[in-house]
Amino acid sequence: MSFSGDTIAALATPVGTSAIAVVRASGPQTAALVRAVFGSTPPPRLAQHADYRDHAGTLVDDVLFTFFAGPNSFTGEDTVEISCHGNPFIAQKILSDLLARGCRSAEAGEFSKRAFLNGRMDLSQAEAVMDLIHARSERALAAANQQLRGALGRQMDSLILLLINILAIIEAYVNFPEEDLPPEDRQVVQRQLAELLAGTNRLLATNHYGELLREGIKTVILGEPNAGKSSLLNCLVGRDRALVSPEPGTTRDYLEERISMGPHWLRLIDTAGLNSAPSSLEKRGIDKTFEQAADADLFLWVLDSTRPLPALPPALAARMMPANTIAVFNKIDLPPAKHGDLPRAFPVVNISALQGAGLESLQAAVTKLAESFHVEIGDELIAINARHSHALEQAKACLVTADQKLTQNEPSELVASDLRVALDVFGQVSGKIDNERILDQLFASFCIGK
Repeated sequence: MSFSGDTIAALATPVGTSAIAVVRASGPQTAALVRAVFGSTPPPRLAQHADYRDHAGTLVDDVLFTFFAGPNSFTGEDTVEISCHGNPFIAQKILSDLLARGCRSAEAGEFSKRAFLNGRMDLSQAEAVMDLIHARSERALAAANQQLRGALGRQMDSLILLLINILAIIEAYVNFPEEDLPPEDRQVVQRQLAELLAGTNRLLATNHYGELLREGIKTVILGEPNAGKSSLLNCLVGRDRALVSPEPGTTRDYLEERISMGPHWLRLIDTAGLNSAPSSLEKRGIDKTFEQAADADLFLWVLDSTRPLPALPPALAARMMPANTIAVFNKIDLPPAKHGDLPRAFPVVNISALQGAGLESLQAAVTKLAESFHVEIGDELIAINARHSHALEQAKACLVTADQKLTQNEPSELVASDLRVALDVFGQVSGKIDNERILDQLFASFCIGK
């Protein structure tokens, strides 16, 4: 069932020259539109080759078109996808003709919004469409695919079912106090609430992993001046991104680049050298190094293998652990110096940024540490986003308050009130709410044509 009387149309591929461009239309007038343009409505899901002639009868292009009958389409409505030659002028001519025939230009995300409103997907699946489009690593792609197939929705359904069961028990005593019910056992309810809180916390624990998948693992490259930090950045990026000079202290501010390494997406940040006696300008750069290190996920501690081992500043030493730090001994093409033991049992990789040696070993070490950020619930890869996290935190607060009221033997009506709020907030994750403003804001971030 369509939630709008409009038939919408838009380009479903980026503007620009390509082999093929796709124009998409969806809505109640789609079948009539297909008959008007192509003479008949073909069987659903069967690609057809035909001439596309505009409403004046002028040949625009020879195309492939596929008709999808609702409700068995992406949007749940009748839909047509027209594949033409990838000349942007041709694609625009077809789109303009569809608009002239009565279609309306689709708003950003309107196809996905209609899919949600027509029950073809829940809200978390709709968000996964954009995650899939923007995925830059194998792990991000895998997480988006699982969410698109309902992984988060299934987790939420199990939590919602448990919460409904708890609420049913509480409200039975609130609404039917005169009935012959067994004595109220609050301990049973509290045990179920503890199970519900544990499940909520498991989902919340995936929030940071979701940030890593979408934004990249924040990887800070640090070390003494002239240890080869900028040279390492250039090697990993594959071009001269940072200025390299034999003069120490060349890097005065941090530089950031994103790269794919193995199945992961990294935010590489090259920082100013950790000089124990800096000039005033160097000190400002080092302060920024500490700022970047404060919330880093991964450290590449670049060490000059021709020099004695430097001491780590206490603020960095407190954050750098074997689980998040790799000691990268650079300049192995030169005679090594004697140095003491590392402050901790950091994984060690030997490289020559000048010659490009040892980079495969570094990639393997980074990949191994990055795997520890991987979060699964059962056999499903879950990575919630900021919206999910906000809703789950709200629900958690309500559940904790309800548990406290049970412990303090407060009236069941007050407990039920908290549980009902938690249920409503849980529903926001999968979109089982009627809030047009939230939906408009969410789908406005989508691409036109999705």
